[in-house]
Amino acid sequence: MAARTRLPLLFPKHVLLFRNQKHLHVEATAKEPAYPPIVPSLTAKSKSARRRQVEEHVKKICASPVEEKLALITRIQRMKFVVYPQTFARNADRWFQHFTKTAYIPGLPEKFAPGLEDSAGGEVSPLPSSVPGITDDAFADIRSLVTRVILHEHWHMKKRKPFLYREQEQMVGPFLRNLVTELTYSLAKYNPLFLQASLDINPKVNFYWRRGQRIIPSGYRRGRLEPTRFQIDDCPHSQIRITQQLPQFAPPEASYAAEVPEVKLAPNLMPLFRRQYDNNIFTGAKVPDPACFGHTQFHLVPDRYHRDRMARRQQSDQVEVFLRANGLASLFAWTGAQAMYQGFWNHEDVTRPFASQAVITDGKYFSFFCYQLNTVALSVEMDSNNPRKNLMWGTESLRLYDSVEDGTVVGLNDGVIKLLVQFFLNRP
Repeated sequence: MAARTRLPLLFPKHVLLFRNQKHLHVEATAKEPAYPPIVPSLTAKSKSARRRQVEEHVKKICASPVEEKLALITRIQRMKFVVYPQTFARNADRWFQHFTKTAYIPGLPEKFAPGLEDSAGGEVSPLPSSVPGITDDAFADIRSLVTRVILHEHWHMKKRKPFLYREQEQMVGPFLRNLVTELTYSLAKYNPLFLQASLDINPKVNFYWRRGQRIIPSGYRRGRLEPTRFQIDDCPHSQIRITQQLPQFAPPEASYAAEVPEVKLAPNLMPLFRRQYDNNIFTGAKVPDPACFGHTQFHLVPDRYHRDRMARRQQSDQVEVFLRANGLASLFAWTGAQAMYQGFWNHEDVTRPFASQAVITDGKYFSFFCYQLNTVALSVEMDSNNPRKNLMWGTESLRLYDSVEDGTVVGLNDGVIKLLVQFFLNRP
């Protein structure tokens, strides 16, 4: 039987077997694994998950078109404070300035300064004063037009005694409607924007926003921070909408040094009341309407507003406060809704100012206001490092005429007519 033997290999030791092989990578590179970022869950009940939910919701709103964006902003209904522009609360203008981050500047912007000087003196000029953009003959025609409208409503027409608390609607409303319609038609040749403008009678204007926050006192959400929500539902007498945006009254940087009153009390001490219903943002027309920019609003004071009665009650200091609060709330709602229609909102602040005008009257006294919206980022998160403030200019009450006697208008104030014309002629 043959014995097993262990034979050595025939190949010698220390011989390179693969002499022609080239090692391209001598050292292996260590590759770091790419993992997705660790983000909080969208379904967990934690603060980090809630923050991510808010971030995703904000991204969704920013990427949506305007109509869908408005629907997403106003979708969730919570209890909100309803702001009434025509309120008799004491010092309501200071509260409204705080809610809207608006600084009030007495007087009108520089472009209206000449007309304001003529009307502030209280003197009735026998001859028509010059208005930039029109001739003296054209101003004389406008003056006769205003006289004719006043006589038509207060002398030629015989009206029965109005119903209770409807005197402004039945007596002054037709006068203001005829005045606005006649002036819009007559001044269209001097302001081409009126050829494509829209005149709305008794429109609805709505605006919804957030300002401040509070700690929920009771309920299953007790102890959580909740933003304070506000809603304005306004109904002006009439308004003019145009296809181009009005020019700014002042650069936005001028608002940095303006002062806004700070009210540290809760809004329900004003008093304001909280309700829950649909959140609405509306300019008086739908989003596709080409006349999407505001020009001038006209408001009638309510029947409860009597200057003599307020003086008898020793509330003369609240006469102008009421008008300022009305102009501020109405113009903020209208101008803010216009900015929303252009795609701006709390997390996408305006890149250009939005301007609007307003006239408030009781038939004899006229008050003029100009509003410039510089920011809509009013929530606590977005307002912390935002130096911009909204601005409003306004006049005291100016008397248009004294009385109507024997078919003539006594004491017609040309300065008020001049301001009306300048408001109508304002254009880009």
